[in-house]
Amino acid sequence: MQSYLFTSESVCAGHPDKICDQISDTVLDAVFSKDPHSRVAVETVAGANQISLFGEIKTKAVIDFESVVRDAVKKLGYTVPAWGFSYQESTFSNSVHAQSPEISMGVDQDGAGDQGMMFGFACNDTPELMPMPILLAHALTKRIDEAREKKELKWLRPDGKAQVTIRYEAGRPVVIEKLVAAVAHDESMKHEEVREGVIKKIFTPVLKKYGLELPKKKDIVVNGTGLWFIPGPESDAGLTGRKIVVDTYGGYARVGGGAFSGKDPSKVDRSGAYAARYIAKNIVAAGLAEKCEVGLAYVIGQPKPLMQTIETFGTATVSEKALHAFKDKLIDTSVKGIITTLDLRRPIYAKTAAYGHFGRAGFPWEKVVTK
Repeated sequence: MQSYLFTSESVCAGHPDKICDQISDTVLDAVFSKDPHSRVAVETVAGANQISLFGEIKTKAVIDFESVVRDAVKKLGYTVPAWGFSYQESTFSNSVHAQSPEISMGVDQDGAGDQGMMFGFACNDTPELMPMPILLAHALTKRIDEAREKKELKWLRPDGKAQVTIRYEAGRPVVIEKLVAAVAHDESMKHEEVREGVIKKIFTPVLKKYGLELPKKKDIVVNGTGLWFIPGPESDAGLTGRKIVVDTYGGYARVGGGAFSGKDPSKVDRSGAYAARYIAKNIVAAGLAEKCEVGLAYVIGQPKPLMQTIETFGTATVSEKALHAFKDKLIDTSVKGIITTLDLRRPIYAKTAAYGHFGRAGFPWEKVVTK
């Protein structure tokens, strides 16, 4: 029986890169709420006591970008200027400009707003049809944030990471081998107190929900360097789009060449990846395969994909021709077809920018079609 380990990582909403992803997607939502036909490609940089916007926008909407950004930072818990990054005192700059007319010309004809390849994946590891390592890692980081927001662990500060190592046997997840967390906390706490709190309030309830047991004590690591007082961009600068693997499948499946956050759905980096997940998930949900990876590729300015692949790793219960027929019935993979089928021209994106874009209820690309 083949046995192997696989590890995936997630980061909390207050992680510097995730701060930037959420700012970029909050800006996108603000623009879409006033003009759903806007073109948006916004990048955020967060450093020690400063936040900067870059990128391109074509819109009729009038937006107070600074207020949008500061509100987003406040919601993430950065309310203490002494941490070196806060919604009150961090300096703000805006270098966003109009979309390139060459790109705009192609998108106006329902063509792709960029070129590249995208992948979507699904498997029957979990009820969410996601690989177990990344699903658990996301559940842990979300739980860290909940414990802070609800003051169950009053000493938590808004930054953190979690990492899960799963042992697979014969292709199926069987046991958690290692658990890792890093959490920012106030200066009053000792390392052992932080460790005990994380095990009791974070690890144990999440694993119980999934019917899993804690690994041995020696296989649990909390704050590997001992102590962590200063959260966020004061300690480590952030940038939109730097957590592509966290956003997708935790390294368990291939990812495309582009990030998601801050981009409107004419950018196939985002919409193509959502369509690929939609196809893969529905193939697995329909019992047509136990594991499925869908690949799409586009060229800027053209509406239809240049490549459409379906890989089932020898688990398919029907022919390749039947899989493609299922895909074609499920969704038109032209840029316009994806946007229309998944109803992507609306302000739904800020919620995607933490805890992964896939395996979470409420997003249209996660819907299982039963017809």
